[in-house]
Amino acid sequence: MNSLQNLSQTWVYLSASPLFHLTLTLVAFQAAVWLFQKAGRTALLNPVMVAVVIIVMALRVTETSYATYFQGAQFVHFLLGPATVALAIPLYRQWHVVKRSGGAIAVSVICGSLTAAATAVGTAWLLGGPRDILASLAPKSVTAPVAMAIAEELGGLPSLTAVLVILTGIVGAMFGTMVLGACRVRPWPARGLAIGTASHGIGTARALQVNETAGAFSGLAMGLNALATAVLLPLLWGLVF
Repeated sequence: MNSLQNLSQTWVYLSASPLFHLTLTLVAFQAAVWLFQKAGRTALLNPVMVAVVIIVMALRVTETSYATYFQGAQFVHFLLGPATVALAIPLYRQWHVVKRSGGAIAVSVICGSLTAAATAVGTAWLLGGPRDILASLAPKSVTAPVAMAIAEELGGLPSLTAVLVILTGIVGAMFGTMVLGACRVRPWPARGLAIGTASHGIGTARALQVNETAGAFSGLAMGLNALATAVLLPLLWGLVF
């Protein structure tokens, strides 16, 4: 009885500590990476997806709120900024290729940005989705902070947009290379542009695992798509809605 009481008291103490949830995040991701490597690095076991499942299950079982969890996870969240900036390194190594293809890159990203928003909003509209859901869906292919700001400006739900952004990234990372292969898109720059435009940072991480050139162009597309969507989507939204 005393041992159970001591265990309960220990759990209450640990669960209230930000370091516990930071450790949970790191352990979950490391376990996901281990599983990913043991499975032959298959995209279907994307480490981000597996880590999210592990963490969500842990929070559900322990009845821990997201606000409590984020007190520890915010340390990892802070590192997203430096990690994004670090994407400039592979891009710098491929700069000679980028300079030769500047016009094609700009056209590709703008077309991809508009297509991502139009297909999501169009599908939801045909299914009878309300305006706030449409607005939440529109920026789903943009990195989360930008997408949430755009959704709020359009009258959407930023929290829903955040979930949709993560799901979009995970789906792109899991199936993007397979779809591009099936469509016979062979050049690595083209593959990278497609993945970065459609599935932002999570897709870019997958592209870097596959090929450095693809990763460089994916990082470039992720940044350009955020800029293009932030400029074009509010303008077009005002015209259509």
